[in-house]
Amino acid sequence: MTTLGVRFLKGHGTENDFVLLPDLDAGLELTASAVARVCDRRAGIGADGVLRVVASEVDGARWFMDYRNADGSLAEMCGNGLRVFARYLVEAGLEEPGEFGVATRAGVLDVHVPVDDGDVRAAMGRHTLRDLPDLCVGVGGRSWPAVDVGMGNPHAVAFVERLADAGPLLDAPVVRPADAYPDGVNVEFVVDRGPRHVAMRVHERGSGETRSCGTGACAVAVAAALRDEGLDLTSTWTVDVPGGRLRVNLHPDGRVELCGPAVIVAEGTLRPSLLAS
Repeated sequence: MTTLGVRFLKGHGTENDFVLLPDLDAGLELTASAVARVCDRRAGIGADGVLRVVASEVDGARWFMDYRNADGSLAEMCGNGLRVFARYLVEAGLEEPGEFGVATRAGVLDVHVPVDDGDVRAAMGRHTLRDLPDLCVGVGGRSWPAVDVGMGNPHAVAFVERLADAGPLLDAPVVRPADAYPDGVNVEFVVDRGPRHVAMRVHERGSGETRSCGTGACAVAVAAALRDEGLDLTSTWTVDVPGGRLRVNLHPDGRVELCGPAVIVAEGTLRPSLLAS
């Protein structure tokens, strides 16, 4: 960081928005409090999280996506953030259009960025399932059974009659058993829209309700496929989120792909005081 400040960019994937901080030589000390200030929608830039761009030498991936939630906490993965991160790499000339790997805390994941402004596709790894028969989530005195789905980060997926049943989602939903997620969990509320077509709202741990969640959309597709068809066939699901629409491809071996828009909308310079310890 210089006395002139730090360059930043702002981007979003289906209105799940991020501040990107290019830190190619890993010289930036990024504290949790600094991330929270940057993400503050009144006193900072405003975002659901921060994507720090750092050079990597992990399994052939040249770049590491250091993702932080809006409260400054570390996160294993972010599907919308991964696509925005990949879009930035191509627009900045750090990667060529096409397929390349990005290192994340959930491992190296392949992305495909087209030559034009079309949708970005990201391999999200394999889903995991835990058998938690008593898992439920609650809001405002009501509760629903939930399905545990891991997408590099944890999700509890509940099917409801109306998305409004989730209430304002100002606070994290109650999750039981209380010890099911010692590090917190993303909670999705889901309704059916048609064959292999669902809509969702989400409360993301560390960020609150967001307009979209890429790993959440993947978890929802997995839970819906498990409910309707089992997971032994290839299927494509449409997942509507408040900020737009995502497509999720499921494979019999557990691999999941996420496809949707990724847009860089602005760039500028952060004053050093915003990032100071």
